[in-house]
Amino acid sequence: MVTDDQLNTGLLLYIPYRWLENRVITALREAGYDDITTAQMKIMQRVGPDGTRLTDLAEQAQVTKQTAGFLVDQLEKAGWVERVPDPTDKRARLVRISGRGKAAIPIAAAAVAEVEAEWAAHLGKRHMAQLRQILTRLREVTDPYP
Repeated sequence: MVTDDQLNTGLLLYIPYRWLENRVITALREAGYDDITTAQMKIMQRVGPDGTRLTDLAEQAQVTKQTAGFLVDQLEKAGWVERVPDPTDKRARLVRISGRGKAAIPIAAAAVAEVEAEWAAHLGKRHMAQLRQILTRLREVTDPYP
């Protein structure tokens, strides 16, 4: 068995994220949204409030444009997103969250809040605040999509 001191920091960051992600998927499924995968959710969570171009979704999710297109096709067929004309470029289209997708957002947000409350109870409020502060500082040097 691998001990905590043998795990690299990236993996230590990923394990709680994966837990949170699974809890969101479970909450969505329990609410009747049983047709979304974690790969699709990675695309969904990057769609901006006014829509996002497919190329930008692919870049932010760190997948190929073809993979992003495939995932968006699946999401569109299931009613999670819709493609609409880009008002700034008539040749381009935006991916926008549909009514069904918007209805699922509060369920996902509640699951995230529940997990964060559990983490705060486990770590204590001071350590949870420190964790958020440290991760926010790391974002300054790791997130090209602020």
